Amino acid sequence: MNSFKDKLPPMGTLGPLIALVLACVFFASQSDRFLSTQNFSLILAQVMVVGVIAIGQTLIILTAGIDLSCGMVMALGGIVMTKFAVDYGLSTPVAMACGLAVTTLFGYLNGVLVTRIKLPPFIVTLGTLNIAFAITQLYSGSQTVTDIPAGMNWLGNTFSLGGATVSYGVVMMLGLYLFTWFALRETPAGRHVYAVGNSPEATRLTGIPTEKVLLGVYVLAGLCYGLAAMLGVARTGAGDPNAGQTENLDAITAVVLGGTSLFGGRGVILGTLVGALIVGVFRNGLTLMGVSSVYQILVTGILVILAVATDQLSRKGAR
Repeated sequence: MNSFKDKLPPMGTLGPLIALVLACVFFASQSDRFLSTQNFSLILAQVMVVGVIAIGQTLIILTAGIDLSCGMVMALGGIVMTKFAVDYGLSTPVAMACGLAVTTLFGYLNGVLVTRIKLPPFIVTLGTLNIAFAITQLYSGSQTVTDIPAGMNWLGNTFSLGGATVSYGVVMMLGLYLFTWFALRETPAGRHVYAVGNSPEATRLTGIPTEKVLLGVYVLAGLCYGLAAMLGVARTGAGDPNAGQTENLDAITAVVLGGTSLFGGRGVILGTLVGALIVGVFRNGLTLMGVSSVYQILVTGILVILAVATDQLSRKGAR
């Protein structure tokens, strides 16, 4: 007979949710404003850009890779979208499609360098981070793009739900998480991503084209960065060349806190959403408490180290 403990979800899945609940309980005891519906709406709005970037980052980390370029590629996509609309007069859908194409192309470039030339993902994406940053600054002239078409702000518009104000961008983020969860769980392609992360050589010997799986993962990640760029432009109402400089670390933090192993092959995409919310809750709660942003960064760093240490210990225990 299975015990109650055996029926519980694995700690890698349950742990992040417990941490989120405990964080909410703590900050609720410190500030009366924390539990308001409007504050929770604000937290969701603050994490939606990083949350979508983290979807792509999760796919890559599941294959035992990492992408340091995600934030700057997202910023480049936002600049391309806004400048194509403002400077060249392209319609909103066409301008956004151009931005998505650029970020997807960067994902393809990362994937080719990793799969065909066999370069380490860390080195490849460190290089493309700097390339994307330079192109963004040169193309924008280091100037923010303003006066964008109203259509580019649509995802930043809000509607009322149970007394809370929710943006359409948040709905889009949640929909992307549900779609990715279903794809990873229920489709052969999703199972191949986990297989490559667990053992690329064993996966190759079963007949699965591991290089195509990896290339597809990097391309999809690039597409996610473009979607995040759309959300960033909608939220700020401008194309900011200085955006994306911390989003890469924030996205990796969300993935690790969500229980995805940096060694690949293990993780749940919905855990990444919980991880992003943990970061958002901590920053929001500490702000309500009047804590300096420096300490917020300190707490985030400690959380990442604890999450990685937990993952390492659990791997050793499983051997």
